[in-house]
Amino acid sequence: MSDFGDQESIGYDDVRPTFYIGQHDSGRLDTLTDLQYGQVLNAGFSYVTTPITNRHFRERVTQLAFDFVNVTGSMLIGTDPIVQPLTTDDTTLFPGSFTSGLVAWSSPWIDLCSHNLIISSISRQVLNLEVSYASFCGIRTIIVPGPIQDSVRAGSGHGIAQYARAIQEALSISTRVNIVIEVPMYRELGLEKKASSWSLFFDMNRGKMAAAKHEIDPFSSWDSWHIIRSVCGYNSRLLVALEIPHNLPDSDLQARWFSEPIQYLTFGPQTFQTNKAGYPSLTPAHQDLILTYMRLKNTPYILLCDVGPEVKPDPDSTQLASDTSSALDFPTPEEAASQLTSDNSLDKVQGLNVHSAYLRHLERSQDPLSDLELATLTNYQDWLQSPLQPLSDNLESTTYEVFEADPVKYFQYEKAIAAALRDWAAQGKPTSSPGGEVVIVVAGSGRGPLVTRALRASESTGVPVRVWALEKNPNAYVYLLRQNQVEWGGRVTVIKADMRAWKGPVLVPGGTGPSGKNKNIKPQYGKVDILVSELLGSFGDNELSPECLDGIQHVLAPTYGISIPASYTAHVTPIATPRLHADIRQRAAPAPGGGGGDPSAFETPWVVRLFAIDFLAARGVPDHPRFQTTWEFAHPISTASMAAIEARRSGGVAGGGGGSMARSVGLNDHNARHCHLTFVCRTRGVVHGIAGYFEAVLYTPEGKRNSGEDEKEESEEEKTENEGEKTESEGETEEGEEEKEESVEEKTENEGEKTDSEGETEEGEEENEKIELSTLPDMMDRKNKDMMSWFPIFFPLKEPLYFADDTELEVSMWRQTDDTRVWYEWMIEAFTWISPSLKIKIGASKLCSSRNVACTL
Repeated sequence: MSDFGDQESIGYDDVRPTFYIGQHDSGRLDTLTDLQYGQVLNAGFSYVTTPITNRHFRERVTQLAFDFVNVTGSMLIGTDPIVQPLTTDDTTLFPGSFTSGLVAWSSPWIDLCSHNLIISSISRQVLNLEVSYASFCGIRTIIVPGPIQDSVRAGSGHGIAQYARAIQEALSISTRVNIVIEVPMYRELGLEKKASSWSLFFDMNRGKMAAAKHEIDPFSSWDSWHIIRSVCGYNSRLLVALEIPHNLPDSDLQARWFSEPIQYLTFGPQTFQTNKAGYPSLTPAHQDLILTYMRLKNTPYILLCDVGPEVKPDPDSTQLASDTSSALDFPTPEEAASQLTSDNSLDKVQGLNVHSAYLRHLERSQDPLSDLELATLTNYQDWLQSPLQPLSDNLESTTYEVFEADPVKYFQYEKAIAAALRDWAAQGKPTSSPGGEVVIVVAGSGRGPLVTRALRASESTGVPVRVWALEKNPNAYVYLLRQNQVEWGGRVTVIKADMRAWKGPVLVPGGTGPSGKNKNIKPQYGKVDILVSELLGSFGDNELSPECLDGIQHVLAPTYGISIPASYTAHVTPIATPRLHADIRQRAAPAPGGGGGDPSAFETPWVVRLFAIDFLAARGVPDHPRFQTTWEFAHPISTASMAAIEARRSGGVAGGGGGSMARSVGLNDHNARHCHLTFVCRTRGVVHGIAGYFEAVLYTPEGKRNSGEDEKEESEEEKTENEGEKTESEGETEEGEEEKEESVEEKTENEGEKTDSEGETEEGEEENEKIELSTLPDMMDRKNKDMMSWFPIFFPLKEPLYFADDTELEVSMWRQTDDTRVWYEWMIEAFTWISPSLKIKIGASKLCSSRNVACTL
């Protein structure tokens, strides 16, 4: 049929997101018959829309309004007319075999936003009747045309509030129906929808407002949608049908809509352009928009509006009989060819609709889902998970197995251990082992993946090691013993103990003295050279890595001991995520009969793979980046800090050593943190919470640590040498020409040597780079592409915070502790500047605290 209609899909085993393409005809007045429904499906569509009521019902309601005017003489009298229930004359929609596959479209001629109370009352009654009847017929989705004007327009705020109230009532009529509001991405100039003629006839002011010209406000339609869903309490059955414009807006507005619960992407004929062959197509920007949405776990449906096909009416019985009698007379090849040439319209039902065929071509052209997306990432999109508490809970084998499926993280760990071993050998550091081996302890070994990597690092570097595997989980301890027998060849010493209570590698075992001597020999414990752990959580410190590593630091060699990781930082940014807010709101809501619900749902830091979100902070703002650092932890901690901890533990601090929290002595106060950060938001929006990430430095090779000082010394030496060479060259001008010719030959010879040494130089630079882990969205691809061990953490707000354009969001966070538990507290304040030196607060969230779900030490 066309250039794109005959292409085959590449790669039969590849999995690509499926396009569910529907057809909507705004001029359709009746529900399609079975034969007509089949015609649309044969044209390449997966579903079709249907009106709920027909022309007769509209005329009946319009007559009701006329009669009310004639009787009362006014449309503003307090008594509202009553719309009578539907009859068989008012609809052609009835329960049937394919009814559940239809998408209902409510009457576009009603006006829920009308300033005339009578019109808005009648419109609300019509919507309620249609929702109730469609639900009875088995319809599960109803699309309702959105407001004609937005709340930001002068005089339109009251109408949006009325509209939102009507939608809230419609949601309560049927608990099994999804209501989808048709909203434009923005009000495209010259392509705005007109108010219904029914409303304009009764409300002249409405017509004047609709005809008035306004400046373009890209976020006005989103503002209206935000009011509607806020009034409806973020109901999970309230969704969006997003109208895609001909000219796409900037990326900020596109990102805002991407975070919303989009059920349909609607495309009208004005969205498409015509390619050189005369067929409809979309711009590359539109194509990227569709493909981005198709990466969602719950992909939106595509709805083509008013692009055909023209559905033929059903033939009557006599025509069917005549068609049957002539059906046996097959045309000759010449007759068939003449029929094709005489009717070559591409929009006829007999062939695929050209718009749907183009989208099928786009469907086949998209990149297939990667193995990582299929196995893990897509399934975990925007799915709330409670953070792990490995100190108080014993993890199951399947949980460990999920961690071990990430090769990127363990590659980085092995690289860090190998670099540390190379530095140790190169510098000739003394070891803590009597045999001269480097002592490595893997604290919190789980099922042993880091133990395997430590042994591999020893083999690759040629540095002998003694490895100890420490694990408190009694079940994982059994697995480690088996791994030592089967995989590690008995080269590992496996210990079941809490790392904070472990005294170190045993050098001399304790026991009873030689026979005849009743003396007990005390065991002697050694130190650890390299301490390896993977205790990092989604926020770096949220799984008590600082407390655990503080507890085992006493076994680390005081002078040369190395901790992997060496340090880690937490990072945050405010985000809009309506889907997650609705999910948490549903979890927190009590059951209809009372009881139930999770009272701590909005006070829990959730681990979640954030996907359908909008980063609210602007990029490129000096001193206020989109992602900002909250605090840092480094290991091992200083000797002074360790001495202070021991003093508090023994009660040796003057004044009793009270901690910062009530009923605590302050043993863990050094791990408390606080931050106050400012984020600049150029466009208005709503913040639902704070996204948290972390970065960790596993190890910094010695070459990288000394590179700064070495480069400075070398630059000074080169400068001195160059000055001397410059002085000597002043008297050698005549010899310069001869040396110049010789230098050309030397340069040619040296180019070969330079080429050979480039590879070695790059390898050396790579070895000297910091070995890091990062979950920051703008750093992951550079530091650890495809790492999936950690999803971000989400700190929700109890109530969404709306803010205006050019607002500064100030985030305050605390890491609190009372010696037995660790928890977080957070809040957000919104400020706007009214002068170069004065700003005022325009809003603030409540203080949220995870104390009730704190991590237990």
